Amino acid sequence: MSKRINKSLVANGATLVTEAAWNAELDAKHENLVEWLRAQGLAGVLIQRNENVAWLTGGAVELRVLTPGETGVASLLVTAAGKRYYFTTENEAPRLHDEEFGGLDFEPVLFPWYADDTAAAAAKLAGGPLGSDMPGAGLTPVNLYPLRAALSEAEIERYRWLGAETAAATVEALHEVEPGLSEYDLEAITAAGLLRRGILPSVALYAVDDRIFKYKHAVPRGKRLKQYAMLNLCSRKWGLAISITRFIHFGPLPAELGARFEAAAQVNAALMNATRVGATSAELFRVAQAAYAAQGFPGEEQFHHQGGPTGYGEREWIATPAGTETVVNDQAFAWNPSIRGGKTEDTVLLRDGVIENLTPTPELPLLAANVEGSTYAAAGVLVV
Repeated sequence: MSKRINKSLVANGATLVTEAAWNAELDAKHENLVEWLRAQGLAGVLIQRNENVAWLTGGAVELRVLTPGETGVASLLVTAAGKRYYFTTENEAPRLHDEEFGGLDFEPVLFPWYADDTAAAAAKLAGGPLGSDMPGAGLTPVNLYPLRAALSEAEIERYRWLGAETAAATVEALHEVEPGLSEYDLEAITAAGLLRRGILPSVALYAVDDRIFKYKHAVPRGKRLKQYAMLNLCSRKWGLAISITRFIHFGPLPAELGARFEAAAQVNAALMNATRVGATSAELFRVAQAAYAAQGFPGEEQFHHQGGPTGYGEREWIATPAGTETVVNDQAFAWNPSIRGGKTEDTVLLRDGVIENLTPTPELPLLAANVEGSTYAAAGVLVV
């Protein structure tokens, strides 16, 4: 095994991934990528998208400066001969060496900030046809998602940490919510809890009262809370994405709304139970469709997507009526069934036929739903 990194991953003072485990992960990814390049007839691949940089480096490298940007301040090149490079500007180079690439086995290629020569230099180093995950003249478009769909042991350890910390930050925020706060306040409270943990908020859907019922994707618009609030968010660290939604209601929960949460939990359980290796996107869509109908809400799946696998994208794909994508082992999922104000959403891991919840919040009310003899828990509404 090659020496790919010379450190362990430490979080909150504890070793999350040992140096040996990190090296094993990075070496396996490198070998798989080189084998894929040869099978594709490519001399190299230029990796520019943030999710693919994070994947290949095992989360050791974060290149974002512009938070919503698809690319960062450097690019990677891996050649079919097994060489590894990173390209960046001379002004970025000192920090990237000290804080991102210094412990890794990538060779730097530098250029002035005003003279980006990445594509030409990469093509010269590769010495043949060059693929890229971003469009460019002379570059063959490539999709690296199939290589990153199944998570390694080290990735799963990072994911468990991220899921637990995101869930904790969400619960903390939920307990700070009170009537009179605006949707912007809810966003700020939750984001602060994540940022204190070194976690980046990546999706912010915060709504109160009637906006929760009216809009499936209710981005914050400043309305002030009277009784009912939704914290629906995604977070990121090490390139991995977590999705979670939680609710709080002040005063007794209306029976009709409670019934919708129970029904959404049943749809969620049906999707969890059907999330098995080899299941297709279309099959999973039909599972949701049938589950809504069984709960007395036929056609509810038409109003919003139901979710799908996650990992290095908030959704790597979503379940659609004609979708051909398939479930693989060691894959993360975030299903988000919703019924007119009631919704369940967690990030889970499928491993050897078992579903593991990465974002449990046992201190909040739980809804248990049974499907074919298996029980799946979903979060209920915190009523205060």
